[in-house]
Amino acid sequence: MSEEENFNKSSPASPRAPESQSGRRHWLLAGVGMAAGLGGALFAWQKFQPKGVMNEAVQNFWVQEFEKPEGGTLSLQSMRGKPLLVNFWATWCPPCIEELPLIDAFYVANQSKSLQVIGLAVDQPSMVRRYLGQKPLNFPIGLAGYSGTALGQSLGNQQNVLPYSLLFDANGMLLKQKAGKLEQSDLDAWLRSVI
Repeated sequence: MSEEENFNKSSPASPRAPESQSGRRHWLLAGVGMAAGLGGALFAWQKFQPKGVMNEAVQNFWVQEFEKPEGGTLSLQSMRGKPLLVNFWATWCPPCIEELPLIDAFYVANQSKSLQVIGLAVDQPSMVRRYLGQKPLNFPIGLAGYSGTALGQSLGNQQNVLPYSLLFDANGMLLKQKAGKLEQSDLDAWLRSVI
């Protein structure tokens, strides 16, 4: 066999070896990238999900009292016995301001069904009063101030996300939590779970 024949026989095998290694490397890197992406997505999803709430924190919630913007006191103990939607919000929070009319309309439409709604303003009282003077709400508001952040954390809002909403059943047990803006579909589903 001549040198040229030997070269032609070995020649096709040589280019395939690097192609094969390159292809495997490509798929290996793609697999590692996908695994890292999925891991990051899972981490982010878990990080921003409301955390489980201990019974002690729920019991502590029901003994809270807040000043109302118009004067007087909002006692949570007086609200036991009926389902209660609680919304933590602030005037400086655009998604909070966007969802307040939705929550207000939901309250008006469903208060005859014994559903209660309160808003806990995690904000300066003067800012809350100014906002409510321009855009009044039908449901009660409590001035939680910045201590409302710690209350929200104790009730599962570990990332201090606003708005943050909770649903309690008529027995005072926490049923639902949502970090972020409520949608009509959330409110409808929550209503079905307590009525």
